[in-house]
Amino acid sequence: MQNSFKLGDYVIMKKPHACQTNEFVITRTGADIKIRCIKCGREIMMDRLEFMKKLKKVINQDEKDK
Repeated sequence: MQNSFKLGDYVIMKKPHACQTNEFVITRTGADIKIRCIKCGREIMMDRLEFMKKLKKVINQDEKDK
């Protein structure tokens, strides 16, 4: 999977957050990626390699609006 994500994209991670949801929104990109939980609003920052390992699916902003 290439870097096919950008700010504002929704992502589904392999493992759920402590609040039992695995949907996040990307709030920062770069060497580190920052994601915010959709359900509880908690933010998590991880390096790009770790993010790519834990990523399951990217839902683009355009697809989410439909």
